[in-house]
Amino acid sequence: MNQSPHSPTLASAKVSHSEELGLAASRLSADPRIAEAKELLAAVLKDHSSTIDAVRPPKPELVAQYKAELDRLAVARGGAPYFPYISSGLGNGPFVELGDGSVKLDFIVGIGVHGMGHSHPAMLEATVDAGLEDTVMQGNLQTNSPSLAMCEKLLGLANQSGAKLDHCLLSTSGAMANENALKIAFHNRFPASRVICMDNCFAGRSLALAQLTDRPAYRAGLPKTLDVDFIPMYHPADPIGTTQGAIETLKKLLARHPGEYACIWLELVAGEGGYYPGTKPYFEELCKICHQNNILVIFDEIQTFSRLSQPFAFQHFELDAYADLVTLGKITQVCATLYGDQLKPKGPVLSQTFTGATASIRCGLAVLDALETHECFGANGWNVRRHKYFQGKLEQLAQKYPGKLSGPYGEGMMIAFTPGNGGADEAKDMLMKLYDLGLMGFLAGSNPNRIRFLPPPGITTEKHIDLACGIIEKAIQ
Repeated sequence: MNQSPHSPTLASAKVSHSEELGLAASRLSADPRIAEAKELLAAVLKDHSSTIDAVRPPKPELVAQYKAELDRLAVARGGAPYFPYISSGLGNGPFVELGDGSVKLDFIVGIGVHGMGHSHPAMLEATVDAGLEDTVMQGNLQTNSPSLAMCEKLLGLANQSGAKLDHCLLSTSGAMANENALKIAFHNRFPASRVICMDNCFAGRSLALAQLTDRPAYRAGLPKTLDVDFIPMYHPADPIGTTQGAIETLKKLLARHPGEYACIWLELVAGEGGYYPGTKPYFEELCKICHQNNILVIFDEIQTFSRLSQPFAFQHFELDAYADLVTLGKITQVCATLYGDQLKPKGPVLSQTFTGATASIRCGLAVLDALETHECFGANGWNVRRHKYFQGKLEQLAQKYPGKLSGPYGEGMMIAFTPGNGGADEAKDMLMKLYDLGLMGFLAGSNPNRIRFLPPPGITTEKHIDLACGIIEKAIQ
């Protein structure tokens, strides 16, 4: 792949100060006591986390205390959490210990946030380094070296196969990254103010992003903030029909509202919509039409980033030439909006007090380095190979238990299956059975409803996948 003028490889973006500059910070980071402290902490962490190595039920003597804590949490936050989940603060890879002493196999990791699972030593080291820095949060006025390293690393990854993304704006959440992308698009294409989205897409929970999200319940009681029109998302059950339907619908919308669309919003693998991947021909035709009509293409990679054959889903689908704006987050701990120089705002429309915690930024850098080290990317990389293995195991269950489980099964390290007939109650019941048996997933899609998994790509093994499928079989039985 072509090299970028930015950071050409993951390993090239190490955060450090040159000792030759004589900085006090350089002397601190080079102090041998720091290295000794890190080694001691890592050894202590390993001693304790290594005991968390299998799914376990709660400890009876902790159940009542744990229930009381969950009740207090429900009062404090204004509602019970989705799962009866409060972590003890310790885990081991995809295993996490809860406050009642139980251990779960965590294949949802905060909906894709913890790419290295739980209590990984690289996260410990990054957090220690962050704790030695002078700012807890980095932002518009105060920025440390890790922010620069993260920006250059993400731009280097984004441009490695032909995209032309010049700028990176860090932010604290995926919703904020998506809001920034919308602001850039509207600012550049003013007075165009409409947005085109896919059926069943999810963009976030802010007032604007709730309009983009194809879930009426998420907009209940909220004022309308944007004009959004939806076109059919590609579906493997009807590839020709959904592709032609999307093209025809797009052309009708452009004829109905000429010059009014600022951007098209694309999830290349439908996230909350059910983990249905599109195809290059489907997306390419839509992108071509939009560019011909002066409409910007936004790729929402908040969930897909680092989970397919390439770091970015737009690279996986070979759509680099159409990437006007790209958003990413979750696995990077800090989120970001990438865009080309031609879209650089002409006014002060982009600014934030916080762009991210120093610990989050350093942990994100460590995650990206680890994903490269573990060879997650490539046509035969671990993301692709583990998907094939997981899909094969699910297909075996589908054949063994007809009518109890079916695909399609997602893409890369984004796995989903349909339980039974895909009814909402059936999917929820299955999900809670899995949780009780020790496997954490989450729901996605509607008609049918599906159960999705986001295994941590940096550390998931075939042994973990075997364990997960064994638990799924128990739930079916």
